[in-house]
Amino acid sequence: MTSSPIRQVTLAQPFTDQKPGTSGLRKSSRQFQTPHYLESFIEASLRVVPGIAGGTVVVGGDGRYGNRAAIDVIARMAAAHGVSRLITTTGGILSTPAASNLIRQHGAACGVILSASHNPGGPEGDFGVKINGANGGPTPESVTDAIHAATLTLEGYRIAEADAPLPLDVPGSHSIGTMTVTVIDGVDDYVALMQQLFDFERIAALLKGDFRVAFDAMHAVTGPYGSRLLEGLLGAPAGTVRNGIPLEDFGGGHPDPNLTYAHELAELLLQGNAYDFGAACDGDGDRNMILGRSCFVNPSDSLAVLTANATLVPGYAKGLAGVARSMPTSAATDVVAKALGISCYETPTGWKFFGNLLDAGRITLCGEESFGTGSDHIREKDGLWAVLFWLNILAVRGCSVAAVMAEHWGRFGRHYYSRHDYEAIASDAAHGLYDRVKVMLPELVGQPFAGRTIATADDFAYTDPVDGSITSGQGLRLLLDDGSRVVLRLSGTGTQGATLRVYLESYVPPSGDLNQDPQAALGSMISAIDELAEIKQRTGMDRPTVIT
Repeated sequence: MTSSPIRQVTLAQPFTDQKPGTSGLRKSSRQFQTPHYLESFIEASLRVVPGIAGGTVVVGGDGRYGNRAAIDVIARMAAAHGVSRLITTTGGILSTPAASNLIRQHGAACGVILSASHNPGGPEGDFGVKINGANGGPTPESVTDAIHAATLTLEGYRIAEADAPLPLDVPGSHSIGTMTVTVIDGVDDYVALMQQLFDFERIAALLKGDFRVAFDAMHAVTGPYGSRLLEGLLGAPAGTVRNGIPLEDFGGGHPDPNLTYAHELAELLLQGNAYDFGAACDGDGDRNMILGRSCFVNPSDSLAVLTANATLVPGYAKGLAGVARSMPTSAATDVVAKALGISCYETPTGWKFFGNLLDAGRITLCGEESFGTGSDHIREKDGLWAVLFWLNILAVRGCSVAAVMAEHWGRFGRHYYSRHDYEAIASDAAHGLYDRVKVMLPELVGQPFAGRTIATADDFAYTDPVDGSITSGQGLRLLLDDGSRVVLRLSGTGTQGATLRVYLESYVPPSGDLNQDPQAALGSMISAIDELAEIKQRTGMDRPTVIT
């Protein structure tokens, strides 16, 4: 591949809506197709991220609409900025956890991950760009703020011209000017990492028996990874991986692994007897849902179970340095950590907060209630890693998912927990609701709530134990006198309107009723927060869009 001289493109005016959130810059696919829009964000990033000139950059994405074209643009811009080597993958397919591994493995200055995670894809869907740092994790807020500041005054960008699109169909080596482009199989390195952590022989013995598994890749990035791992190396029957071919529009589906959007898988496990274990991953492969026969594993419980059983897995046989969970995640892991005598940290939502703790060696496992779990093997959450972790535990213990959960609750008690998402609310209505409750917080202390009393009401703030940085405004918490709680947060991961997330949690000790339906167990709290926050009245919605 040859290239013509570098071209300087002048912008008529800078783009002012390119402030990346905790998950990068997410906008509609059509917005990203606006002339110079992607280029402006990449230009700002390449100017700000340290080590770009003469360094290595990893680029890839979840295969959604616009993925290949964006890789071509980014490669030519990287060449124009003096990048020495760019690593990408066949078809441009690269899961977020696999990208984190490649960044760390090759000592890259950064990674450019093309994904809007669990958001729908296609021309009418969403697109996203996330910059990961040299540790393999999301860049800190200081970098994202600097990128945004650069976009506000950007007068133009540099890009190398090329005579043909970058060939991505097969592994190989190419050049754009002085920059080498290496196209690799994006699955190989990730699979090798998983083989270092898990007992593949034991899992294979489980899958080759009468233990039936269904894995839904949701026509997203984990299809090739799941096929290689489950059906290839572990010997699961053909067809174990469903919807395994990545499609630009995810087959018209919503690649979010929960009971609403992965309902076909949920019905197989919760209403049938043909399968013993089910799992699904999201668009970019960092989230997971775990199911057993007639058993849904709440993500908060999943992190607690992995923590309690970690020493059964080769990669964690020596024990855990500590664990961490995001604030909205239930305290189920806290109870396990206390029993194990290890530290448990409560952080704001966002994987970068775990990154500091992981880099400092303070924790080994971490997770969020939004179907994300991970460990110190990379600096991102990792969906297939969690699936393999569960399969390794089941292979060693020789029992069902439901039996694991029953034993866990019998030992540690059960945190009845649910998240109610109200999606695509008009922004003024969502902020009006949220701001009203925030103002009310001081006067709520001591007030009755769902047969209990509000002991504390606050807007969660976090002081990072590693670097001392303070993060505030992370969610409105009502902490009740019996240890139950309700949390309200506004999410910025959507591109249309706002999403209100309501988190509900009630702890029952081992001696209590451990077999209730979560929605029934939380019923009085659901009614109480709806009345207090005026959710139905202010959103115009009779029920949540998604309940998990």
